[in-house]
Amino acid sequence: MTIIQLEYLLAVANCGSFSLAAEHCFVTQPSLSMQVKALEEELGVVLLDRSKKPVIPTEAGDVVLERARETLRAYNNIRESVAELKGETSGKLRLGVIPTIAPYLLHKFILAFVRDYPKVELEISEMITSDIVEALKRDRIDAALVASGTCGEGILEQELFNDRFFAYVSPENALYERSNIRIEDIDLRDLVILSAGNCMRDQIIELCQAKRDMPSHYSFESGSLDTLMRIVDCTSCLTIIPEMAVEYIPADHRDRLKMLAKGATSRKIAVAVRRTYVKSSIIKALTDTIMANAPEVGN
Repeated sequence: MTIIQLEYLLAVANCGSFSLAAEHCFVTQPSLSMQVKALEEELGVVLLDRSKKPVIPTEAGDVVLERARETLRAYNNIRESVAELKGETSGKLRLGVIPTIAPYLLHKFILAFVRDYPKVELEISEMITSDIVEALKRDRIDAALVASGTCGEGILEQELFNDRFFAYVSPENALYERSNIRIEDIDLRDLVILSAGNCMRDQIIELCQAKRDMPSHYSFESGSLDTLMRIVDCTSCLTIIPEMAVEYIPADHRDRLKMLAKGATSRKIAVAVRRTYVKSSIIKALTDTIMANAPEVGN
């Protein structure tokens, strides 16, 4: 049994396909298949159900994969642990980011992070919260930028800063003339929100104390706040956006931005990691860089 065999097995389980796993591992499919087959022969069990599309683990495969993840984590952490002893920050950081954070925050700190920590290999994926939680638990990513309180058990969250909510209101809406809006004054039929799967949608629904089947004229699968604001621009609707998006609203549309009345909630931006994650120096480097370069929101 070798580390390569475990890596290839995990890649097939994650990708659901031998061909995609081979691409991910930068090897030919026959080479990858041969290594997985050799592992199965050594253990005397079939680890993957090849008749399924996508390929899925067998019962024995699930057991081996759980141990393989633990083994690969320990193996990959050797170099990082030695680097920490030497006072270096190095290794790979696979970072997930939710769609309502990625376009407004990533570009503010990535260049500084790459410049200051050249020995860290940074991989970034935009993902909704449920996929981030699954990826963290299955060791597909190392950390994530999320809204605090949305990841559940088994995930540690380090809060970074507050991100207040604002209303973005159409000039055709009755609330447009107000400078300050109370949540209870919002007609839910005029409120456009993100589609299911976006944690900010759940936060807005909770904020409005509404049911999950709340009425709305529009619903979108894109998960794009920009799309929601464009819909508001051409209708009589309104939406709720985070403060980190405010600076990207054109000057001639800033009049549509309204403060929510005192007591309205905000979200907290956090870095999430598995409870068993040990690359503490890399996470500290990430959080320090974000805090040094992030916009001053929530103050």
